[in-house]
This record gives sequence, structure tokens and C-alpha cells, in this order.
Amino acid sequence: MMAETDADGPRLAELLALGRRLWEELEASTEPSSGAPAVQDKVRQGLDALQRAAAMVAQLELFSENEALEEIASADLKFMLLPALLGALTLKQVDLSKRMEHLENARQHFLHFLKLCRNYGLGSFQLLPGTSSEERAGSPPDPRDPNQPNLVAMAMSRTAKIERYKQKKELENKLASMSSSVESGTADEDQVREFYILQIQKWIGTSLEEIESIDQELVILKSRDAARQAPASSRGPSRPARAPIKPFILTRDAAQARVFGAGYPGLPTMTVDDWYEQRRRQGVVSQQGFGEPASPACPSPPAGAVDEESQKQQQEKKEEEDDEEALQKARDWDDWKDTHPRGYGNRHNMG
Repeated sequence: MMAETDADGPRLAELLALGRRLWEELEASTEPSSGAPAVQDKVRQGLDALQRAAAMVAQLELFSENEALEEIASADLKFMLLPALLGALTLKQVDLSKRMEHLENARQHFLHFLKLCRNYGLGSFQLLPGTSSEERAGSPPDPRDPNQPNLVAMAMSRTAKIERYKQKKELENKLASMSSSVESGTADEDQVREFYILQIQKWIGTSLEEIESIDQELVILKSRDAARQAPASSRGPSRPARAPIKPFILTRDAAQARVFGAGYPGLPTMTVDDWYEQRRRQGVVSQQGFGEPASPACPSPPAGAVDEESQKQQQEKKEEEDDEEALQKARDWDDWKDTHPRGYGNRHNMG
């Protein structure tokens, strides 16, 4: 069936040509940012033109699952590219808040194009069983799940990718040599038909690559969203908040507490015994070691360890007494200097 024209607006061929031209300009653009207003304006114009063209194709019923490739008019073959072009332009939208939506929409466009090509026997790709259009309407499968059907079996093989790359280069060379005669209108119908079929085959390879890339990005986005929405309890038990400890000066005994406290009237002092007693009441340390009997599960230390501990305590007590005596001598010397000026009592050098 030949494509009909629309008397009330642009023709179907003009809409396709506009959308394709805008896509080619975006591909060749040197704009540093894909989010630039001029770039996104072209994306919107191209999508609008292609969507209107796709609606007209559906209304005209140009393609059917029950017809063969030979039944399609040569001039209508180019309209099979509409879903692939829609997918390519959809991917150029840069709204990060709708990135997942854009990826899924583009994926559906590429799948629509591949299914259309498969129905007409175009291309050497293969879709696995169980990948009907109804099953594709849901969420995209996770490529990491081996139980999910993969729609692009060849894309998973490195050898297939290399072969597809070679075919793409061959197709581009053939298309470049034929484009001038087709665009100028000097090509016959067979040449025009071959030209459009080569274009379709080129976009089959592009669609397979884009679907694989989309599936990989969707996995990353879904993993990121799942991590953000995970409750705090699933990330491990939280530690109980500890009450802040007020600053204080830790001294060896009460005598040192009086001495150090005199110089810091705003800062409390506390002996080691007082500090341990406070921590024991708070339940931070056990009661063992404060003169209380040990529990049956904790046997008493051997006699040698007790004697060693006793000697250590006596040595510390002696050092404390020596320190207190030295401190008293220092105080007496300061008091003597206050009442005896320098040189007092020195009469040997009198002139």
C-alpha cells in the first residue's frame, strides 16, 4: 500500500525527513553540552515530527504481520525506520529526573523496530522464544538474571559484536555510494528498494547495541534507587548514643586533687578511686577490682600476682609521700624568699 498524503498538514514523507534531518544534525553537532537549549529544542522538534508520522503510519496500516516484504512498496520501506529514529531521539533527552522513563521508552521503540524487521525477515539477528510484544510491555529484564529472557542474543557474544561492526562498516560504504543517485531521483526502483533495505539493516545493528546499553544503565539506576530507599535497619544496628563526659582533672589521691583544684576553680577534680566508682555506678566497668569478691566465673588471681600487686601499691604510696615532702619543701622555700630579699645576710663583699 502506498503512503497517502495529508491535505491538512505536512505529508508523511516530510515529517519523516524532518525528524531524520534533526537527528543527523544532533549527531554531527559540536555543541559542548547535550543539555543546551538549542540542542534540546531540536530533540523536541524531532520527536514531535516522528510521533506524528508514526501515528499516520498506524492509521494507514502500512505494515502488517500477515504480509511479506515483497508486498511493501519500495517507497514505503523507509517508514519502517520510524520506531528506531524515535528511540534514538528519546535517548537524547537529558532530564535526569525522568532518565529511567526515557530509557524504558527508548527501549520499547527499538524493540518495536526489531519485531517489525523480524516479521518481514530482515536482518540476521534472532530474538529468543518467549519475547512476544505482550511480554515486552512490562519492565525490562535484568541482564544479570539468567532466568530472564534476553531479547538480543547476539549482543551477548563478543564474536557477534565484531561481526556486526564489520557489517555496519560495509553497509555504510554501500549507502554512501548509493545515496546521491537515490536522493537525486535518478535511481530505479530496484536501487531505491535496496537502498532502504540497507538502511534498515544498519539500524538493526544500532538498535541491538542501544538495547544492550540501555539494559546496563537501567540496572545501575535501579540499584541506586534501591540503595536510597533501603530502611536504616537493613544497614546494620545503630550504636546507642553515649552520654557526653564532662571534663575534669584526674589526680592520684585527695592531696593532689586539692593542689590541682586550687589552680582550676572552674574545673572539678576527681581521684582515680572516685572515677572508677562513678564508672561502676554507670555500669561501664565491672565491680571486680574494687574490694568485692570475684564471681565464680572469674577465679581469684594467684598468690604471686597478689604479692606483686601489693609491692606495687607500696611503691606508689612511697612515691606519693616523697612527692608530698618535696612539694612542702618547695612551698617553704617560696615563703622564705618572700620575707628575705636577694642578698640578705651577705656581708663578705661590703666595701
